[in-house]
Amino acid sequence: MALLAFFPIALTIVLMVVFNKTAKIVLPLAWLSAVSIAFFFWSSEVTSILSWSVFGAFKAFDILIIIFGAILILNTLKESGAMAVISNGFTNISPDHRVQAIIIGYMFGAFIEGAAGFGTPAALAGPLLVGLGFPPLAAAVVALLYNSVPVTFGVVGTPFFGATNTLETNLIADGIDPSVFSQELARWIAIPNSVAGILVPLLGVIIMCRFFGKERSIKTGLQAAPFALFAGVAFTVPYLLSAWFLGPELPSLIGAFVGLGIVVFAAQRKFLTPKTVWRFDESESIKVDKNVAELKSDISPFKAWLPYLLIAFILLITRIPSFGLKEFLSGLEIKIPGLFGQNNLDYSLKWAYLPGTIPFMLVAILTHFIFKMKKKAVVTAWKTTFKQISGATIALIAGVAMVQIMLQSGNGSKESMISALAGAVANISGQGYPFFAMLTGMLGSFISGSATVSNILFSSFQYEVAEIIGVSQVMIMSLQTIGAAAGNMICINNIVAVSATVGCFGEGGKIIRINSIPAFLYYVLITIIVVVLMNYF
Repeated sequence: MALLAFFPIALTIVLMVVFNKTAKIVLPLAWLSAVSIAFFFWSSEVTSILSWSVFGAFKAFDILIIIFGAILILNTLKESGAMAVISNGFTNISPDHRVQAIIIGYMFGAFIEGAAGFGTPAALAGPLLVGLGFPPLAAAVVALLYNSVPVTFGVVGTPFFGATNTLETNLIADGIDPSVFSQELARWIAIPNSVAGILVPLLGVIIMCRFFGKERSIKTGLQAAPFALFAGVAFTVPYLLSAWFLGPELPSLIGAFVGLGIVVFAAQRKFLTPKTVWRFDESESIKVDKNVAELKSDISPFKAWLPYLLIAFILLITRIPSFGLKEFLSGLEIKIPGLFGQNNLDYSLKWAYLPGTIPFMLVAILTHFIFKMKKKAVVTAWKTTFKQISGATIALIAGVAMVQIMLQSGNGSKESMISALAGAVANISGQGYPFFAMLTGMLGSFISGSATVSNILFSSFQYEVAEIIGVSQVMIMSLQTIGAAAGNMICINNIVAVSATVGCFGEGGKIIRINSIPAFLYYVLITIIVVVLMNYF
């Protein structure tokens, strides 16, 4: 039965990795396979399968609202000209390509991840780096490598909520308050990831110098170690404090916002920056396409950043309980109790509390007036957003519906598909499973192109394996979510997106080979830290 339960996941892996099919094609097929297995082998009723699927579609709608709002604000800034002003502001901070890689690839990329995510950080940072003289392949590798640590709490926590929303059924069945579990998980993700966050900026410049520098030496990268480690601390301290005290929505956004200011200030004053300026061989770089970013002289840097400042401010006042807005907004909801007569399927849409509506859509609308955007630009921003989200809509609905079928399929004679699969894996791996948990999360992102989808696919599985072998579910889920974020370095969808924006088509295999090195080191570091925490704390 465990092999049957694994079939929808195996189908997803084979079609996406071996046959290179997209998630919007693969996940509906995986859902159909789950439906067939539930009906023919788990003896589930048609009405039950339908209700689980519809419930999954509703749960996916929560995430889609966040995705839509995040992409909308980004497209609005592009169409207004504000994003071009933001991009141009980075060009005069430091002439050293190692410093530029850290500021733009890591710090600015982390900020975009916290606010927008879904492949946009690498796609934005890559062309910026190319415009500053980076070889296209080097820009792609660096942008993807740095788009890792912030992803767990990216898009105001969307990948994180992909995990916790999926786990609600498990948690309620175990008598655990989902909100309490969510807060603990946020803290125990932030602790090991903060250690990685200090080291990843240095790792990025070492990889960049070793594979693309004139010297082809890690020594050149190590010369930037003081500044790189300083940048890592500047990001991770506010990141950790935010996760610990405010929850999962703001760590990446606050860490990047605070850290970016500190690091830019330091770089301008040459604090801890390398004594010798290092740059790529100009013959290997290309000039940026002038059509990519046309500056609008009437937009000041402060005005260009104003929408992001508003987002950060609104998120803060609506997420801190003492202001009173959190309780008010979360109380505005649409409830559908007992979907299709299933008592355990109570759906609630907290539309006002979802960051996709407040602040993302709200700030996008305000931005129309702040920049006095023309009607055509506004329409283009909205139309582009709807077009971009269409593929994600199909994939997410099918993916969440499939997981709900696998999760809810238990009956009097059989345990659920997820439970059967978890039991088999637990029996095979035993107490050694924590060494495989992060790899599972990385695999999910690699095949789906999304940390959110990885968390949706594997969270219940990881939770139940942890429960069976008797280890901390929180720590195993920490490995899952961090692994899903680390998988962004090598995931196919992101590689295709960034390759298109920097102009290095056909180099996907090389990017995967190079970035597999930092991805593996990330896996080893995080797994060791979490295993130590599990055994001694």
